[in-house]
Amino acid sequence: SCLRKSSIKRSTYYYYYYPNVMSKKRPNSAVSGSSDASVSSSKSSSKSSSSTPPFTDAIITPPSATPPLLCQVCSRDIADGGGTIDGNFSSNGKRRARAGSFNRREDDAKSPTNQDPPILTDEQRLEKMKGACETILNCIGEDPSREGLLKTPKRWAEALLFLTKGYAQTVSDVTNNAVFEEGMGEEGDMVVVRDIDIHSLCEHHMVPFTGKVHVGYIPKKKVLGISKIARIAEVFARRLQVQERLTREIGSAIMEAIDPLGVAVVVECSHMCMVMRGVQKVGSNTVTSSVLGCFKNDSKTRAEFFSIINRR
Repeated sequence: SCLRKSSIKRSTYYYYYYPNVMSKKRPNSAVSGSSDASVSSSKSSSKSSSSTPPFTDAIITPPSATPPLLCQVCSRDIADGGGTIDGNFSSNGKRRARAGSFNRREDDAKSPTNQDPPILTDEQRLEKMKGACETILNCIGEDPSREGLLKTPKRWAEALLFLTKGYAQTVSDVTNNAVFEEGMGEEGDMVVVRDIDIHSLCEHHMVPFTGKVHVGYIPKKKVLGISKIARIAEVFARRLQVQERLTREIGSAIMEAIDPLGVAVVVECSHMCMVMRGVQKVGSNTVTSSVLGCFKNDSKTRAEFFSIINRR
């Protein structure tokens, strides 16, 4: 709660402000019979009698005509959501669960200032990223005005936008209706595309991890264009990723696109966050797999897929 401390020699008073409620507490350490305190209190009351009413130990509810109580920190009406970082109260006097935030009124929530910021154009995004790169160069001790670094902010911004272009793409965009009815009846044979190169960025350190993807599926009635499997993998790889999620997303996207009997995905990658920094283990690879549908339920089908991708 908002707290104002007033010291009068040896007597200390704390005034606690709540919505539409004021109270005064006097600590036990104050000497009630002290002559100094009584003299000081009389002087203080004579000066403040014209501006503020005297306080008692009881809780006082001010009349409705009383001016609103303002927070001493943010100058907002306490009854309307004002409060300090350490003690916030809502309009009904209950303590808010999240300290440091104010409950917005309905009209505040609808105001233009609380709406989402406008979407940046490509040029605006590029300019902001160039400024961020110059800040980074300054922080690591470089001079952005040096000849070799004059165009680096622009090159870096363009490269990062390319490496994360998957955020602007969807599976339906890259498949481009390349889904075909092949009249296979209810079941088809296994389709496997292996050794698809991928390059992605680790979301924890924003350094690359690179490797290969192997994808297999058993169609029901529809097949997917072979190149579209690689494009689906590219959509999810060109984002900030962790390999485990990347593997699941590729399999789920193919399941949604053609509804096959099952999908299996294996990803093998080398992570630069383990090679260039940290434990610095060159040559280590991480292998993740995701199996859906019949690949998950049938061990023979799953074994056939793994035997195919391991042939060299």
